[in-house]
Parts: sequence; structure tokens; C-alpha cells
Amino acid sequence: MDIIDLKPQRVWKHFYSLTRIPRPSKKEEKIRAFLAEYGKKLGLETIVDEIGNVIIRKPATPGMENRKGIILQAHMDMVPQKNNATRHDFEKDPIIPRIEGEWVYATGTTLGADNGMGVAAAMAVLEADDLQHGPVEVLITTDEETGMTGARGLKAGVLKGDILLNLDSEDEGELYVGCAGGEDGSFEMEYTPVSIPAGWEAAHINVTGLKGGHSGMDIILGRGNANRIMVRILYHLMEKSDIGIAAVEGGNLRNAIPREADAVICYDPANKDRIKALTDEMAGIIATELKLVDPGLEVTLKLCDKPNDMIPGDVALKIIRAVYAAPNGVWAMSASMPGLVETSSNMAIVKAKEGQVAVHCLIRSLVDTAKEDMGTALACCFTNIGARATFSGSYPGWKPNMDSPILQVMLDTYKDMFKQEAKVKAIHAGLECGILGGTYPHWDMISFGPTLRSPHSPDERCLIPTVQKFWDLLVATLKNAPEK
Repeated sequence: MDIIDLKPQRVWKHFYSLTRIPRPSKKEEKIRAFLAEYGKKLGLETIVDEIGNVIIRKPATPGMENRKGIILQAHMDMVPQKNNATRHDFEKDPIIPRIEGEWVYATGTTLGADNGMGVAAAMAVLEADDLQHGPVEVLITTDEETGMTGARGLKAGVLKGDILLNLDSEDEGELYVGCAGGEDGSFEMEYTPVSIPAGWEAAHINVTGLKGGHSGMDIILGRGNANRIMVRILYHLMEKSDIGIAAVEGGNLRNAIPREADAVICYDPANKDRIKALTDEMAGIIATELKLVDPGLEVTLKLCDKPNDMIPGDVALKIIRAVYAAPNGVWAMSASMPGLVETSSNMAIVKAKEGQVAVHCLIRSLVDTAKEDMGTALACCFTNIGARATFSGSYPGWKPNMDSPILQVMLDTYKDMFKQEAKVKAIHAGLECGILGGTYPHWDMISFGPTLRSPHSPDERCLIPTVQKFWDLLVATLKNAPEK
């Protein structure tokens, strides 16, 4: 069976079309043109704003003109992650979906169900001639994954509706009414490389096999962070033996928990066996710690060509200590919503080579002052070794409104349709609702979606039966929208 044969076909056919179109963050030209052409072919008012968002308007169906206008919102970009063994150019190649049991995966890459499922559902609403709804506007934002650029750039007054349905959450049966804010922290410095002692050899340490995942949704799971693991191994080696470090590099996206990291070390060949034993010792300790949550960890040590130079020993030790000490993972849990992460940091990218050091973290928190506190803690770790600390891309959280009229409509509708209660939640991730609500403070907002797992990693997958329930709830919500 192909995914276009899955139910509801009207959603899956559009999702399949999205897998054919390259759409990594910052490279959305093709998907933007596709969506704009789609709206125009339907004869609907279609706008591409100056920042690159696509807005499509569909009038109310007869008899529904008195309903409040609803904005269906999703984002057009996807996170481009692949396994090292997979040959894939995200700017040119289509995603290859496959069905395994009740799940849809991609083949060796991210699937793009985050947020292709939301886009596909919005496209299906625009196309359908058998639904009942008031005025509908579809807002497909650009560059959500790496900066929320589209949400930030949306101008006030462009959209007319009163209710925003964000189609970008990842657990069917859950209605999200709040989200964490976030901020990027960058820490950079330079060093002067030094020569490697004569007679020394070099080896490559590789950390692989981790699950990775979304740095907001999955941070609570305690999965291994490849950068943190690598630094722990290197610190152990530096404490117990005489080594030099030529390079360290791990991670490539701020919002993905890093799955792989590499380092090149140098040492006297007389210490080869000891270094191998120390590496294996620490790898075994970490593997034991992670065996229940991230059992695939692999650490290898192999001889490699000796590089031209290395990081000065005292500088290398400072870098390793700073990264080791820097907060990573869950910092605090929410007191008001049990089981929800309040504040976290993802040690997303670490690069130290060729005279340059760069560490990039993504900070998230439901509480703006706690977000600032985390940033200060990180800055203290790195400014103490002479690095520059800069913060950018800060965006606010979305404060829950438990008296929301559309929330009550959706709770009642869900119970009536599925004979069970929907759960009301907030999320430790950066939904665009926080930013959009700042521009349109009168909006009544809810986020919901089908069930996804492991977004931002090649294990990303969508649970097939939940897509039908997601679609049915969306259709019923449009029909039951409050009157003006």
C-alpha cells in the first residue's frame, strides 16, 4: 500500500505531494511557489507576504457567514536530518515514505510530518466542497524550525479571523493551550593552534547510535546528547593520560538533540593501549547509564591521519571543562502543570578546530525569567574561559487561557465524537502561537495534531489511525465554530 491510499485520502494525498517537494528550513522557495499556485488554482485569494508566508482565504459556506473566522496555521519547512549512511540532498531529493505497521516513516531521513501533516490538512480544507465552515484563512509560515522567521515577520492587520487553530502539535487527543518560549545562546572564541609533538599519532573518536530527537518534546526522555558524551570521554582522557585535542565537532541543528559527535586526539604511541582502555571504560559507563532510554550508543576509536596542528593543551582543557559544566537537558519542572518541563537547554552544536571555537545552545522555558536565568548560567560557563556570549532569536511563551471559547467547543466536540475526554496541555516546545499571539493579542488559540514520534530525527514517524481522528476533529470544529 502507498501512503496516498491511506485514510483520510484527502489529507494523505496532499502529504504525499509535500514529500515530493524539497523544503528544508531556509530553502523554502519551491514549497512556497507550490502552495501559492495551489491556492490560485482553487480560485481563492492568495497572498505571499514580504517575509515569505503564504496566506489563502476561503469564504464561508452558505449559512455559516455568521461564524467567527478561523485561521488554520502550519509551517512549510521541515528539519533536514539523515543518517550518515543515507545519500540524500534535502534541496533536491524527494522524501521516500514507507509504511511499517500502523506508522509512516521516511527512508533514512526525517519524514517532514512536522509540519507537513498540518499543511496537508489545511490544503484539504481549502479544496473540499462538502464541509461546513465560516470564513477560513490558511496561514503557512516560513522558516519555523530555525528561527520562526515567518511568525516573527507577520504583520498586524493582515489576517481577519478571531480564532487560530495551530496544526503543529504531536499527540492526538491532546489540546495544547500554552508553550515554552525560547532563545539561542552562542559562545565563541579563537585560539592559536600549536604543533603536534614529533612522533605522536592521531586517532578519531566517533560517538554514534543515539536516538536524538526534538530538543523540546524529547528533552524529558533523558536521551544521550552526543556532544555531552564526547566531552565527558575527552575529559576522562585528559585527566587520566597525556593527550592533545585537534578537533571536536558535533551536532548541526539547534532544535535537535545531537545524535553524533567526532573528535581527533593526538598522543604518544606508547600510551595507545591505555587510551583505548580509558575510552572503552568511559563508553561502557555511559552506555550502562543510558541502556534503558538510549541503548544504541556506540563509541569507536580508530587511527587516522595526523592533522597539521592541535588546540593548545591549556585551552583545550578550558573548553572541555566549560562544555562539561554547562547546563544541558532538563533544568526545572513546572510546578503548575505536573509532568511538564519548565526550563531546559540543549547543547546542540559544539565545534572546536582550526583556531575557532563555537558552542550553540537552545534555551526553552515556560517562564521568561527562568529562560534568562538559564542564559546567565551558560554565559558564566563560557565567559569564564574568555568566550563571547551572545543571545538571539528570543521569543515569548504562550500563556494558557483556560476560559477559551474554542477550547470548550473542541472539548465538547471531542467527547461527543470519540466518547472520551481530550486532554488539555501545555508543551515544552516553541509553537508559533506565542509569537503570533503577540501580534494578534485578541486571537483565541488552540494547537492540536495527529500523533508523531521522534520529530527532527530520521526516526520521525506518524501514527496512521490518528490522522483520521485529527481530520475529523478539525472538520467538526470548523462546523461548530462560535458565532460572531
